[in-house]
Amino acid sequence: MEIAKSMELATLSHKQSSFAGPPHETLFLVLAYLPLFELLSMSEVCRSLRDAVEKDVLPWLNIIVERPLSLRLSDEILMKIASKANGRLRTLVLMYCAKITDDGLQRVIDQNPLISKLHIPGCTGLTPDGVIRALQKLSDFQDGLKSLWINGIANMKKEHLERLQFYLQTNQKLQQIQQKRQPLLYHNYRRLQAYRWEELGRVIDVELCPKCNEVRVVFDCPREECKRKAENSMTGCRMCMFCIPRCEECGKCVETGDLEETVCADTLCPDCWIQLPKCNFCNKPCCTQHANMQIASTGSIGWICSVCHDKSDDFE
Repeated sequence: MEIAKSMELATLSHKQSSFAGPPHETLFLVLAYLPLFELLSMSEVCRSLRDAVEKDVLPWLNIIVERPLSLRLSDEILMKIASKANGRLRTLVLMYCAKITDDGLQRVIDQNPLISKLHIPGCTGLTPDGVIRALQKLSDFQDGLKSLWINGIANMKKEHLERLQFYLQTNQKLQQIQQKRQPLLYHNYRRLQAYRWEELGRVIDVELCPKCNEVRVVFDCPREECKRKAENSMTGCRMCMFCIPRCEECGKCVETGDLEETVCADTLCPDCWIQLPKCNFCNKPCCTQHANMQIASTGSIGWICSVCHDKSDDFE
């Protein structure tokens, strides 16, 4: 958020200048912190920014690929982008990049063995064996990998997870991090942009679900009774999202009989359902994440949901 504000202020200042000149110096300072899409966009603003993006290694040490680029990223494009780090790439985040294959990932790893964060959730073109080979390569170095996200990699089994954990546990620093393990709550996980994963003492995002025995993200529960069960080494509701629904607002487990109807079709517990404002027509709330479905109601207090708004247009 601070970076975005700095960019906005610098751009506004540059536009308000009465004479054309070089970009505001703040723009150069934030280049190293931009996701890939914004970084490439900045390179098209002017020649000085293009040179800064192309010739400076610093902006390429942390490559973060999200939508819309993730839908088009291929092995060849990834290799071209990663080569700009000159073998010094430290963070590689590929969010739902379905076109990336095991070979493409391995080529990047071979040329950048100092990667400390590898986040590849939803990269369905990757296989468990390909992820293991990549991690094996990274574990050969002293510092090794500090954070691994693999949720959504297809056909990940218990034996694959055990191999990954073996390579991660060879790093003594990671063992110290995991000793500080904190609860993982569903609603925090859904807001990963503002989430400090390392502070939770978690090196890898998945584990074996106690109920279904599938390799998935397993969530803790903020309910006091569920906390007590966990403290007494009882499983309770500590499961993946496929085994028990959780509230989008507070992360509590929700029994099937307590599920409430919402505009956005997300799960809410009864407490959060009561507290959230409702549509003037259907009396259903929507979670904070989908507040864009609320349309201000003209001539009355409150709002109507987009579903009811569309229906009202049909009757007119």
